[in-house]
Amino acid sequence: MVVSCSLGSVAGCSEPSDRGDVGRDAISDDIADAMRDASEDDAVEVFDERSDAMPDTSDGKVSDAAFDAPTDADDAVAHEAGPDAPRDVADGAVDAAVDAPDGSAALDPVIVGVGDIVQCLDLGDEATSTLVDTINPARVLTLGDHVYSNGTDLEFLLCYEPSWGRHRSRTRPAPGNHDYNTARAAPYFRYFGAAAGDPARGYYSFNLGAWHLIALNSNCGEVGGCDVGSAQERWLRADLASSTSRCTLAYWHHPRWTSGRSTDGDYLDALYRALYDANADVVLVGHEHHYERFAPMDPSGALDASRGLREFVVGTGGSDLRGYVTVRANSEVREDRTWGVLQMTLRPSSYEWRFVPVSGASFTDTGRGDCH
Repeated sequence: MVVSCSLGSVAGCSEPSDRGDVGRDAISDDIADAMRDASEDDAVEVFDERSDAMPDTSDGKVSDAAFDAPTDADDAVAHEAGPDAPRDVADGAVDAAVDAPDGSAALDPVIVGVGDIVQCLDLGDEATSTLVDTINPARVLTLGDHVYSNGTDLEFLLCYEPSWGRHRSRTRPAPGNHDYNTARAAPYFRYFGAAAGDPARGYYSFNLGAWHLIALNSNCGEVGGCDVGSAQERWLRADLASSTSRCTLAYWHHPRWTSGRSTDGDYLDALYRALYDANADVVLVGHEHHYERFAPMDPSGALDASRGLREFVVGTGGSDLRGYVTVRANSEVREDRTWGVLQMTLRPSSYEWRFVPVSGASFTDTGRGDCH
């Protein structure tokens, strides 16, 4: 959602001063005016100017310390490897502590995960972005479909930037199918810059506290497939083999398991199986515009309390919400009427979760799990 935006500067994009007085008609009129006066080239110029200050990742190396957020700690060694093997940044050292908002050391970082975020003419993204302000996480994991309908440069500039843009410096994104509605998801990669990884792949990994986090690209046709032997699957297995973390979280866009309108993501089996083989713990996905939590499952979808991965579907970032079709086995919690974000605390050998609803909503879901 956006109300005013100066194309001369990303900083010129602003939110309404009183959200309660801004209706859908006013938003629609303002966006129509902005898009009539702007062009995709204008938006590209804005993002190209910003990308000039971003670190070079042509060698496949990304370091959190190189980004422009003054509150970002030098806590994570991020590495985005080539198709065959991961490569560590710098000397590969990982500091288990991250900076808390008050500047003190915090061994247990908090993250937020959510996807399916901005519908240009709706207000849901304003409400979820405010939740992120309140939670103030170390990292924001976005689960794809950042701005509808086509993830164009103008949509990112006029709709995503004013509400969620303030979280960009701590966002580590994964691309969705709507991001690829524009060829090669070029605006998505232009907007997030080095944080999104190599534009030819869109998958990467980094360490946060005691955890290893992996962003995968479930738009398999765009990156040479996701099946056994694909570049992404080989990279994933090598990345997992090189990790020394006990706890692992992976995230991408399309669900492996769902009770929603989509079918189960069987084409993601090889990636899920690689994670299972490496004793990974948690999977976060979007795509389905609702919230759903599954019990830990093995690659066949059977309950596996000892080694299974727990999948959270968090497509509640602000786009239109949708219901369920057939409740799938091992689905434990479902909610399709509430926008919100998933807050997770990553402890050295366990994790805690809480679905945080937008203001005025009451649904929540809380729990904890141990790492394998």
